[in-house]
Amino acid sequence: MSLQGKHIILGICGGIAAYKSVSLLRLLVKAGAEVQVVITPAGKEFITPVTLSALSQKPVVSEFFTANTGEWHSHVDLGLWADCMVIAPATASSIGKMAHGIADNMLITTYLSAKSPVFIAPAMDLDMMAHPSTQANLRLLESYGNHIIEPEVGYLASGLTGKGRMEEPERIVEVLQKHFASTETMKGKKVLITAGPTHEKIDPVRFIGNYSSGKMGYALAEECASRGAEVTLVSGPVSLSISNPSVKVEKVESAKQMLAACQNHFPAVDVAIMCAAVADYAPAHPADSKIKREHQEVPVIELVKNPDIAATLGAAKKPGQQLVGFALETDHEFDNALEKLARKNLDMIVLNSMRDRGAGFGTDTNKVTIFTRESRKEYPLKSKREVAADIVDAIINHGCELSSEQ
Repeated sequence: MSLQGKHIILGICGGIAAYKSVSLLRLLVKAGAEVQVVITPAGKEFITPVTLSALSQKPVVSEFFTANTGEWHSHVDLGLWADCMVIAPATASSIGKMAHGIADNMLITTYLSAKSPVFIAPAMDLDMMAHPSTQANLRLLESYGNHIIEPEVGYLASGLTGKGRMEEPERIVEVLQKHFASTETMKGKKVLITAGPTHEKIDPVRFIGNYSSGKMGYALAEECASRGAEVTLVSGPVSLSISNPSVKVEKVESAKQMLAACQNHFPAVDVAIMCAAVADYAPAHPADSKIKREHQEVPVIELVKNPDIAATLGAAKKPGQQLVGFALETDHEFDNALEKLARKNLDMIVLNSMRDRGAGFGTDTNKVTIFTRESRKEYPLKSKREVAADIVDAIINHGCELSSEQ
């Protein structure tokens, strides 16, 4: 997994962990990357531009222009040049500025201009890291599509021990290598994803639905698109939006509409991820006008089964296609997931249990177990963007296994 020829912006903020950035820069260059360092004014108090320039073989960028020559440093050009940007260390101050677009230095303006994936490696004392404002800013950055490289628990500059120690340079390089390897695998792949609930009309103002927010499906769409896939997202009614402009979003309301959209796109895709929480039942005879309680008895609503979208696609699946399903269970979780995997002709199923705190509908986190016909892997509680990355990694690995078998 080489970084040969990759253009990487290394952003360095003003924290004691900046000393690790020297090792990170050296490792990136050794792996074949072309690295442009952008450092904040405070960062220069911890590590000198001379050292960084010597290792990168490029002038270090810190200010908007060079004072003695007037040479302008274009953050826009840097954003277009880079294959990725990694900010290590990222201080609480810079994280807050990135989250809220406070463009008062070259690093933040470069971040705001970046067209490529951004990896953020926080480093700060444990109380700053745990503070609600820092955590909220990190969640906001993650919701924009950024990748957070979580800090370690360890000995800190304050003399305390806790979470806030910047991830080691070797591990950061591994994260970048893994990203580029998976991007090469996913680049050009056509991916279909469903997300959110479906609403089944009782009358023009009422419906049968569920608590799905769509966050998991939207995170999957962002993750696949960030790795170069051509993504079509078929979305039920949610209040979310997609930040990646390359994702094509098709809005639907009912299960029948979602099925029709999926059947339209499925024949041409390489991977289909059925993440939507489709209503199992729909009213047999929805009313044309609002049902008024003042003028009639309590209505009896006859229900009919909705189509099983995953099973329908499973029956139509062609060799080489991967079909991934989801199972949200409340009991007998593993048995139910495995039964759905087989019955719906899925290649993989992602299980989450309502009994796991922080998992399920409406949360920003999830805790999943991923099953294939041959394997099972349990993951700890993570943000939904991190879970999306784990799911895409599993899809890539499973696809490679299928290819080797063929």
